[in-house]
Amino acid sequence: MRIREIKIEDNLQIESVIKSTFKELGLPLEGTAYEDIETTRMFESYHEEKAIYFVIEENGQVKGGGGIKSLSTKDDTICELQKMYFSNELRGKGYGQKLLRICLDAAQKMGYKYCYLETLLELKKAIKLYKKNDFKELKQPIGYTGHTSCGVWMLKTI
Repeated sequence: MRIREIKIEDNLQIESVIKSTFKELGLPLEGTAYEDIETTRMFESYHEEKAIYFVIEENGQVKGGGGIKSLSTKDDTICELQKMYFSNELRGKGYGQKLLRICLDAAQKMGYKYCYLETLLELKKAIKLYKKNDFKELKQPIGYTGHTSCGVWMLKTI
């Protein structure tokens, strides 16, 4: 397994990982990353200044990914951890921690001071990972991501 920046040819595979995770875990499809247009064109969506997306790949097969992008607010010191999803075979093996660290390091190098994320209440293992890495729960979302089904909002100083 290796973690690397996304390439255009990874688009279909990472879209499949993201969407199949939602279906496998019975997560809501509306008001989530499942219906984001970005999910269908991940390379293009993260091919901008102060944005990056990483994939976890094995033998040419994308098995997961996650990225950093500016949060759409007036505060340009806040980034958002976005679309961090893994295929079933990767879960529980420490890749979440590795990828989270890589994303936070990249965010810091890009000059961000805070990292925000939104997630679903059902993703208890992900929430545990974020808390372990000093993300603090918020009472309400920051900005508007369109992810109305996400009921957990977290922020970390980086």
